[in-house]
Amino acid sequence: MIARVVDAFQRHPATVGESYFEHMAFAARFGTLMFAAGAAALIHALLPFAFETTASSIVRKMCAEMDARARNHR
Repeated sequence: MIARVVDAFQRHPATVGESYFEHMAFAARFGTLMFAAGAAALIHALLPFAFETTASSIVRKMCAEMDARARNHR
């Protein structure tokens, strides 16, 4: 039973060449960046002069990083 639980936590990270903790750190950083981009977009919606390119810049950088990871793990 414990082996099945451990396997469940390690299976997906292993598919991208990471340990559980490496994958957790990457996913947590990406989640934080998504919140930051969302907050910038919401503030920009109310105050159009604020954060004019912040959300789109964050998203572009995240997409480039995900594309590079995908190329490296094929």
